[in-house]
Amino acid sequence: MTETPDFKPEFSRRVDIRQAEGKPAHVEADEAERRSLSERFGLVRIDRLTADLQLERKDRKVEARGRVTADYVQACAVSAEDIAVSLDEPVFFRFVPEAGDHTPDEEIELDSDDCDEIEYSGTHIDLGEAVAQSLALAIDPFLTGPEADKARKAAGIGTPEDSGPFAALKGLGLKE
Repeated sequence: MTETPDFKPEFSRRVDIRQAEGKPAHVEADEAERRSLSERFGLVRIDRLTADLQLERKDRKVEARGRVTADYVQACAVSAEDIAVSLDEPVFFRFVPEAGDHTPDEEIELDSDDCDEIEYSGTHIDLGEAVAQSLALAIDPFLTGPEADKARKAAGIGTPEDSGPFAALKGLGLKE
């Protein structure tokens, strides 16, 4: 992710790549940062967001490996009830110098190794924004809670199984 001039990350922890060799990094969002991130990601609230990472530098590339942990509250996609979610997962980020050889709207080919790469410019990487993006990718946009079926029935909506691609087969009474 290359920062655009008008984008200001809510949770920024910049690290100078020249000081990243073999360095452990602990990043933790404070209350104001968590509040801003919850608005950005459409969450009820974020109670905790931390990451413990080990940084390794190879020339101008920096790899960060570790774990992201978070506790947040998300609204059920059907009933809007609050659902508490805990996240604890491994992460891997590779920060690479900005390529500069493509225009913003140009299509570029990526191989599987490129998908882990985050471009940066200058001499600093932003671990906070990388952690925030990792949280965003982990959020289930279709999370449902225990009251989802009740809310579907009250609204006259069937379950996903009733309207999915195999719903017509359900009524055939086929035995396994």
